Amino acid sequence: MTESTQPSPASIMQIGTGFWASKVLLSAVDFDLFTILAEKKQLTAAQLKKMLNLNCSDRNVFDFLDTLVGFGFLNRDGILETATYSNTPDTDLFLDLKKPTYVGGMLKMLNNRLYGFWGTLEEGLRTGKPQNEAKNGGNLFGEVYKSPEQLEGFINAMSGIQVGAFMAFAQKFDFSKYKTLTDAGGSSGLLSIVVANHQPHLSCVSVDLPAVTAIAEKTIAKAGLAERVKAESGDFFNDDFPKADIVVMGNILHDWDEEQKIGLMKKAYAALPEGGSFVAIEAVIDDNRKDNVFGLLMSLNMLIETGTGFDYTFADFNRWAAQVGFSSTSLLSLAGPTSAAIAIK
Repeated sequence: MTESTQPSPASIMQIGTGFWASKVLLSAVDFDLFTILAEKKQLTAAQLKKMLNLNCSDRNVFDFLDTLVGFGFLNRDGILETATYSNTPDTDLFLDLKKPTYVGGMLKMLNNRLYGFWGTLEEGLRTGKPQNEAKNGGNLFGEVYKSPEQLEGFINAMSGIQVGAFMAFAQKFDFSKYKTLTDAGGSSGLLSIVVANHQPHLSCVSVDLPAVTAIAEKTIAKAGLAERVKAESGDFFNDDFPKADIVVMGNILHDWDEEQKIGLMKKAYAALPEGGSFVAIEAVIDDNRKDNVFGLLMSLNMLIETGTGFDYTFADFNRWAAQVGFSSTSLLSLAGPTSAAIAIK
């Protein structure tokens, strides 16, 4: 047995202590550290300690900042008292609250909501019940919609995790034969906005519940796309989808059980013309169920959040599409672990 094949606990311990690493990044985002550095460009540990109102020792601050350096989230010149810290290109682009590319909303939700809920994953697996605000009855969406602030935070979080995939979809998907798009469960209207920006011939409708529609209207107006992107109120379980050449659902199908998934696909089918496309954008799990670990983790997150929702493989999608009546399917890789599962009517 060579040294490279010797059993080692390294990966076991790396995953076992993974929450340490996660919490360092999540804390930095919660402090808006990267937003401060985007504005100031370069700061010492002492300056950051004061600006972040940290009352721990200087050594604790060095350890915190240098861990972020070690992870590749900060650049550093000098060391300890002589060090100055600055953002990397990635953190400057994606973790500066003032930039439209900001993805920190999802990280803040992970820190403020999901971090604690995942602490009871064992209970979720033993009981099959959600572990979030709805743990004692109700459902995730009912709880989130109770507070306008909580709803807006949830929507911002969802936008953060999806923006890269939506940008890839807007550029990779062949829109040339289509003129209209409906985004069912469109949240802030982000997908419609991104697609409309890249496809000037396309008109889009983002559909969601009334409380969300008001947020989407503001987002669309801010993007200057009100002429080609509309926000409409609707309940996709009780109302028909607006007819369009393309019906998209971004991170929607995985919220629901199999029967509800098929029901939503039937509604999409009814809204499409012959040759139209239904597109589900999600972390589609590989058919061998071992490579897209993020998709598997997201599926466990659906246990935490909904109890009955789950992420799925392309083989699952194919089976449901055939049952609904779609004539063909394909899978388009987007960004990172996310793909577009496409079904043609």
